[in-house]
Amino acid sequence: MGLIHIRPDRKCKIGAGMRENGAVAVEMARERFEELVGEALDEVPEELLALMSNVVILVEDDPPPGEDLLGLYEGHALTDRGWDYAGVLPDRILIYRNPILRICDTDEDVIDEVAVTVVHEIAHHFGIDDDRLHELGWG
Repeated sequence: MGLIHIRPDRKCKIGAGMRENGAVAVEMARERFEELVGEALDEVPEELLALMSNVVILVEDDPPPGEDLLGLYEGHALTDRGWDYAGVLPDRILIYRNPILRICDTDEDVIDEVAVTVVHEIAHHFGIDDDRLHELGWG
């Protein structure tokens, strides 16, 4: 279970393990899922969180139609921002609830997958691409 690299456009795709019928394997209230995202953020070192700039982290139930994503980073990585970076809307890190629940068998699996997905998308904010994340064991 986890994320697989499909292309370098900062999208993370669901790997093997998704239910054929699209059913959610683990039932979890949205509020609890949002708490897990918050807990995953609490595990990120404060030094890194302090460096994050102009980014919002959101939970969505599902990715856009036709996309099998666990998470998505949309925006301009810190490493791509230059002197002319100003007046732009915040970057967005989206964590998709239903796809994560579909690939997990237990609440503990959900906790682990949320943590991995949050770290993975934050890494994109810092300019770390999927290839490097895979080398580091995060995907």
